[in-house]
Parts: sequence; structure tokens; C-alpha cells
Amino acid sequence: MTNAAETSPTPVEHGTREARPLTPAAFVQADSALAERLADRLVRIESLLDAVVEQASALPDEACHHLLRAGGKRVRPLLVLLAAEFGESDRVDVDRAAAAVELIHLATLYHDDVMDDAPMRRGAPAAHTVWGNSVAILTGDLLFARASLLTSQMGTAAVRLQAETFERLVLGQLHEFTGPADGIDPIDHYLEVLGDKTGSLIAAAGEFGLRYSDAPGELIAPLREYGEKVGVAFQLADDLIDLVSDGAKSGKTPGTDLREGVATLPVLYVRQDARAGDAAAREVVALLEEDLGSDAALERARQALVAHPATARARRAAEAWAEDAVAALAPVPDGEVKDGLVEFARSAVTRAA
Repeated sequence: MTNAAETSPTPVEHGTREARPLTPAAFVQADSALAERLADRLVRIESLLDAVVEQASALPDEACHHLLRAGGKRVRPLLVLLAAEFGESDRVDVDRAAAAVELIHLATLYHDDVMDDAPMRRGAPAAHTVWGNSVAILTGDLLFARASLLTSQMGTAAVRLQAETFERLVLGQLHEFTGPADGIDPIDHYLEVLGDKTGSLIAAAGEFGLRYSDAPGELIAPLREYGEKVGVAFQLADDLIDLVSDGAKSGKTPGTDLREGVATLPVLYVRQDARAGDAAAREVVALLEEDLGSDAALERARQALVAHPATARARRAAEAWAEDAVAALAPVPDGEVKDGLVEFARSAVTRAA
């Protein structure tokens, strides 16, 4: 999902907060012991990821490392580590959980890029453009297998949590493919898809961090609710990045969502407005329904959608989901870790990539 042109407003210009990178220093006090601890642990997780995906044969090894070495925000491992701060954060199973959630996420990216025919990912050529669809799909499967090996070392409860989460990821993708059933509101359907495709793994990251640091069990429910909601906010922000950000910053190909006909929230809103009689919305919808194979047609449709109030409404929806995520943290003890979770939720919808 992707981005856009220099004449468009950026997410920062629409919001009231400065866009910040999603790093430990971005949402905990930069010079604190917690920030230093998180940064050190992420280095450990990175080394573990590199070792876990290693393959004896050249092609699978190169393919497995392809997106890993392209970078990424490591949001899910970081949330595992933050949640683990409520317990004994230095346990080896916390590291395994952090690596496992990132491998699950990476596996879905290999598969998503095949389904979307996306040419770029994280500023690098998508795996299927390098090795073909079959290798990309099998690489995603390999990464999921390695995630399963990690959770198997943590016990049956970890395997169960992973399996339940992965089931939701797959069902979310299938439900996105099939679309809403008769009588189901398309916007409600889309938000449910986002909860499955994105919220489920972020919620699992928090639960993994709590369970395997032996943190208080009463924190699991609020952190799961937080993760579900912040995941939706995060993906809604991606919808907006597709429209208004510079592709060089996001590492994705501008306009992929519109070109592939993905009905993201701004598109769903503008269609809703068109059905309600908004003439300007009908003009935007007409542009969206044209053949967007040419860059010129895509850019006309993108600019029209950005200019319509539907896009600003989608931004407000993303911000509302982030604030609902913050509200879910009410039972969580106050302190720097909670402050970090709050800042992460808000940064998720003000980022530029």
C-alpha cells in the first residue's frame, strides 16, 4: 500500500503533530535507560533474526534475507519488548517472541506483494520481481516455518497464540478478497479486515511480551485491545501514505492501492459521498473507475481523491482509532512504558512512511 506527488499535502500538514520515525527514541525519553535498553535489545533481535532465517542453500538463504536486510521499522518486535518491560524483560523467550512476530509479518509481506503485484517493498525490488511468484510464496512459507520453530521452543501456549493469530491474518486477507457480504456496510467490513490483517499481530505482540516476561496477567486484555485498535490506526495511516507521501520516503511504489483497485477508507468514503448525491465525489469516483494503467490517469485520480474531503475524513478516523487505543491503556500502570505505548499510538498516524 502506497503514496504520491510533491504537490500533495503530507500527513504532517493535515495533523497537529510532527511526523517522527518509529524508533525507540521516538516514543520514549531519548536519553532514558529504557530507550537505551530497547535499542540494545533490538540489536539482539536483529542478530537473532539474521541467524534464524539462515538457510544452507544459496537461493533460499538469499531470498529469506531479502526483505530482512531491506530494513523496516521493526514495530512488532519493539512492542513485544515494550510490553515485556512490565515483567522480567530480559528473558530469552521474550527475544524469541520478538523475532517470531517479525518473521510472521515478513512472511505476509512476501505473500502480499505477490497478490498485489507490487514491484517495490522497503525501497527494494519485491521478491517476486527478482525470483518470480513461486520463490516469493515459498520464501514466505519458509519464514513462517522458522517463526513456528521459535515459538515451539516457548511451549504449546506460544504455538497456539501464533496459530490463532496467523489464522486471523489469512482470514482477513480472504475477506478482503471476497468483499463484504450482501447487507454488510463496506466500511464496517474494511475495518474488520484491518483488525484481522494488522491489528491481530500487533495485539499478539503485546500478549507475547507480557506472557513471556511473566508480567501481570490482568494487563493482557487492555494491551490486546490497544494492539487491535492501534493496528487499525496504523493501517489507516498506510492508506493515507499511499495518497499523500513521497514514495522515496515510504519505500513503496506510489499509487499501488488505487491502481490495484484496493478500496481503502478514503475510497470508501468518497463512494459513500457519491451515493449520497455529492457531485464532486461522483467526479472522483468516475476518475477512480477509469483504466489507471497509465501514470497520468493514476495521478489525476490520486490528486482528485486527495483534494476531496473524504481524505481528510479518513485522516480523522485514523486519529480517532489511535486515541481509542490510548484509552484502552487506562488500566495499565502509569510510567515511562505506558507513556511509550501512548506515544507509539499517536506516532503511528503521523508518520510519513
